[in-house]
Amino acid sequence: MSLFRDDGVVLRAQKLGEADRIITLLTRQHGKVRAVARGVRKTKSKFGARLEPFSHVDVQFFSRGSELVGRGLPLCTQVETIAPYGGSIVTDYGRYTAGTAMLETAERFAENEGEPAVQQYLLLVGGLRTLAAGLHESHLVLDAFLLRSLAVNGYGASFTDCAKCGLEGPNRFFSLPAGGVLCGDCRVPGCAVPSPETLVLLGALLSGDWRTADACEPRYWREGSGLVAAYLQWHLERGIRSMRYVEK
Repeated sequence: MSLFRDDGVVLRAQKLGEADRIITLLTRQHGKVRAVARGVRKTKSKFGARLEPFSHVDVQFFSRGSELVGRGLPLCTQVETIAPYGGSIVTDYGRYTAGTAMLETAERFAENEGEPAVQQYLLLVGGLRTLAAGLHESHLVLDAFLLRSLAVNGYGASFTDCAKCGLEGPNRFFSLPAGGVLCGDCRVPGCAVPSPETLVLLGALLSGDWRTADACEPRYWREGSGLVAAYLQWHLERGIRSMRYVEK
């Protein structure tokens, strides 16, 4: 029997029995962890409200084995709030839908329970912090999170130099299988030809240039979001269900 402590973001909560929940978290040290929180649905629960989606928490787990992730689910025995991002996110439809898509994407990229995914964890914490602050359009925050998540998982897209031969940009032809823009010589059938402003926007979101991203016109936001969603679906091999509810 062992005790473990870790920071994590609550990805989702499922009902278990009459008063318990199964909580799925993305943690700093152990990646995705599913744990049982007993009695959290009771009105007298001391930490039920702390284990809602979007919450950044410090959690103590009790495991019956020497490893946190094993044959059985560990128990959440203590929870302390680090940042209650949900309070600002759930009150706004745009933030809520964008945040839900972020949680689902993070879980998809950290499918193997117990396997550390530190970069994905840090991206999620930073993305939720930015989303809750409301300093940028929610769909831009989502697209920035998706592009960076793809990058840290080995699927970084190129929006300037040719993804095949490396020819310096700007290049206009965007290919999902190629991993970004292609030059005229490397162009393949089925390429999209987005506006140059859209490619500038996507490059800004990937690099964190918020001044450029915030100044972009809405028509380029919509085109860029479509490319990001398609690129994400291509590499995950199926879409993110909550993306259909995101405001564009």
